[in-house]
Amino acid sequence: MAKQFDVIVIGGGPAGYHAAIRAAQLGMNTACIDKWLNKEGKPAFGGTCLNVGCIPSKALLEASHKFVEAKESFADIGIVTNGIDIDVPAMIARKDSVVKNLTGGVAALLKSNGVTAMEGTARLLAGREVQFTAHGGEPESLQAEHVILATGSVSVEIPPCPLTEELIVDSTGALDFTAVPKRLGVIGAGIIGLELGSVWRRLGAEVVVLEALEEFLPVADQQVAKEAQKHFKRQGLDIRLGTRVMSSEVKRKKVKVDFKQDDGDKSETFDAVIVAVGRRPYTEGLLAADSGVNLDERGFIYVNDLCATDAPGVYAIGDVVRGPMLAHKGMEEGIMVVERIADQKTLVNYDTVPSVIYTYPEIAWVGKTEQELKSSGEKYNVGVFPMAASGRAMASNVTEGFVKVIADEETDRILGVHMICAHAGELISDAVIAMEFGGSAEDLGLTMFAHPTLSEAVHEAALSVHGHAIHTANRRRRKKS
Repeated sequence: MAKQFDVIVIGGGPAGYHAAIRAAQLGMNTACIDKWLNKEGKPAFGGTCLNVGCIPSKALLEASHKFVEAKESFADIGIVTNGIDIDVPAMIARKDSVVKNLTGGVAALLKSNGVTAMEGTARLLAGREVQFTAHGGEPESLQAEHVILATGSVSVEIPPCPLTEELIVDSTGALDFTAVPKRLGVIGAGIIGLELGSVWRRLGAEVVVLEALEEFLPVADQQVAKEAQKHFKRQGLDIRLGTRVMSSEVKRKKVKVDFKQDDGDKSETFDAVIVAVGRRPYTEGLLAADSGVNLDERGFIYVNDLCATDAPGVYAIGDVVRGPMLAHKGMEEGIMVVERIADQKTLVNYDTVPSVIYTYPEIAWVGKTEQELKSSGEKYNVGVFPMAASGRAMASNVTEGFVKVIADEETDRILGVHMICAHAGELISDAVIAMEFGGSAEDLGLTMFAHPTLSEAVHEAALSVHGHAIHTANRRRRKKS
């Protein structure tokens, strides 16, 4: 007889383990199945984010930033340093330690909340039956009242540049270089490419970024994107737009990459290449033909606004469904699904999903960009505050960038907030909270922010929407109808 559960979650990444823990907290008999094995071949919950994504990349980004800061900026604030150097193996080892602690923490959380953690693969059959196969074991049948699919995503591979161990790598391999490549190619100038390129550029690599699109960071507000492009150029990232990679060749431990640009065919030779052209939903082996779950034209599991699939009692969340591939988006979808199973009325507000790029300066945004509003014909006002006018930024020697607030011309409701500055990933939460409650630029302007803080830039940008900023010449703009 099949083991019975109220909820079976397939996938132990951020979306999956949040769903499993919350379901158990609500009194449901819950299992969470995950197939991930770490470098040592041992099970490790946490998915891509904790194992080879968000967490390890941020560990390296932070370490590399501190190295550059100590080497190039400490003298600005009166700290004299000599002989600054890097120990790449030690840096990688610390990254691995952080990952081990956090993945172990997820396993402990599942256990302490009463979730049955199952290590192996799963396949959804008809009628919410799940075929589970433990690592090295035989298939067994599980049955659930509700099944939540949270299998995440994997890196996209491209035929012109097939992965070759240690020489042509994806984002996972780029986290494990044991030495700094003298010359590094990065294919893709999206979030992952920029973050990983930044890490190895800071540590001394010559970095060339090849991007097929003609426009830099089209997902971001273009005023922010243009500012970012200037900073990256000054930092030494050679970003080449409108560059289509055609082929590659590995020879004598070097990688020759051929590509097309408007002015003709070209090639470059690198010591290593990172392929960072995006991610795709991971559903291989997940769905039996009679499971009742359907995929859309892009390979994502089809769901409605409440993350329900076409199969009764089956839901899908996180990277495997529509919307941005962001851990926090998947987490909130997981919470929503299990709370709605428990007859609560939880919703995810997809208009207030924040995005962050952890380069330096950091880039963050929530809501609509100015180019989106222009194309839709909406009338709006804009307020901008430069970090160079922030007392805390000056004291901290982090005056790069600005904060931008966009508000509806008639209602003053905040439509979007965009920023490029130190700690933007933290500051964006101020905007998310304001927008979640339907706040206006005036509301933010009337809110008391602690002084001196970097967050005052959000306050001043909101004041600037109506020409009321105190600490800078007001950069208010009205979109003409």
